[in-house]
Amino acid sequence: MAKAPVLTPRADDFPRWYQDLVNKAELADNGPVRGTMVIRPYGYGLWERMQQEMDARIKDSGADNAYFPLFIPQSYLTKEAEHVEGFAPELAVVTHGGGKELEEPVVVRPTSETIINDYFSKWVQSYRDLPLLINQWANVVRWELRPRVFLRTTEFLWQEGHTAHATYEDARDYAAHIHREVYADFMENVLAMDVLPGRKTVRERFAGAINTLTLEGMMGDGKALQLGTSHELGQNFAKAFHTRYLSKDGRQEYVWQTSWGSTTRMVGALVMMHGDDDGLRIPPRLAPVQAVVVAIKGDDAVLAKVREIGDRLKAAGVRVRVDDRTDTPFRRRAVDWELKGVPVRIEVGPRDLENDTAVLVRRITGSKEPMAIDALPALLPEMLEDDQALLLAQSRERRESRTAEVSTIEEAAQAASTGWGRIRWDALGPEGEAKLAEQGVSVRCLVAADGSVPDSDDQPGNVAVVARAY
Repeated sequence: MAKAPVLTPRADDFPRWYQDLVNKAELADNGPVRGTMVIRPYGYGLWERMQQEMDARIKDSGADNAYFPLFIPQSYLTKEAEHVEGFAPELAVVTHGGGKELEEPVVVRPTSETIINDYFSKWVQSYRDLPLLINQWANVVRWELRPRVFLRTTEFLWQEGHTAHATYEDARDYAAHIHREVYADFMENVLAMDVLPGRKTVRERFAGAINTLTLEGMMGDGKALQLGTSHELGQNFAKAFHTRYLSKDGRQEYVWQTSWGSTTRMVGALVMMHGDDDGLRIPPRLAPVQAVVVAIKGDDAVLAKVREIGDRLKAAGVRVRVDDRTDTPFRRRAVDWELKGVPVRIEVGPRDLENDTAVLVRRITGSKEPMAIDALPALLPEMLEDDQALLLAQSRERRESRTAEVSTIEEAAQAASTGWGRIRWDALGPEGEAKLAEQGVSVRCLVAADGSVPDSDDQPGNVAVVARAY
């Protein structure tokens, strides 16, 4: 008799499969307040690895980490009209503290452009203070009407970068650098995610920005997910907060600014892009545990050998864990590691010791074969790199095979029922974008005819990529 599946099959009910996997892989639980989440240790371990990789790239780009308050005076948000209008439906506002009504309500941080600009206006005096490059790792609150763990939650974790520059060109180039060299590089080379770089339309642009650059990923069900954005803020916030500097020729000038962010949504993307009916598949470069050495039975010789293998793999630079919990049935432990998506499982039992071999199970390829124990330290790093490349290739193949070239609004909506559609922007335009929105389909981004990021919305040959999105 075939065993019952641990997870709802993706083809039967993709949203239920996602919820099953988040729960059974012990990534997160729903919090006590609607829309909040408790990130469990394994899920937080993935976020910590993401933080480490992103933080290194951000610092290489010249930005320093800082921290700004969670509470923001409500008056700050009203200083930039488009910004407050864009965030008003999502704000959490505190009106009482210490048992008394506050003189001025405070907003729980939805994003930090306003409070950071208040301090930028104090810190920037001269062209010598520029560029000012700040990043913050923090939590934010946006009152979410349709929450889903990791994808859309009332409170989530993120990094938000904020910069001030002397010229438009410097700000524009820095926003593009973050988009390309920080976000796209991280997502492709660490998360093994094929992402589409593009430019947001005016309708989809960040509130208060003059341009938004985005990275869009196709999930396993063909829907899109926005994975990271980098915004050119122009001088909108600088004028609202009087953030000015004395130029080299003695004139007071407003700074040009950027902001950019990525969130714990990437953990959800990891599930939906790489997961299968057996659980997660974690890219080896990201995985907190790249290999787990599992003792099948609890005799002394087996336990000694799995610990020895663990030490040898650790010395070879592999992030490894030894599973010697032989009071828990082996089959249950194997299923748990499968669910968690650990790239390699090395199984050792009494029979294996007789031949000085172990059974090597590769989560990403699905292969299972005996291998000499002495060969593992040399072979495993190469295998992990091969599996990393395979995940990226599979992600790219999915997007390419499920993206259709279309020429009408009706065809675009049809393409979005199974994947993505590509339509010339001059054939769609803002009116066509609004019609698609009525059907739950959005323009995820604009790309140039050659696949690059266009310099403007109306650049000749621009193509709109349309999809249903999370």
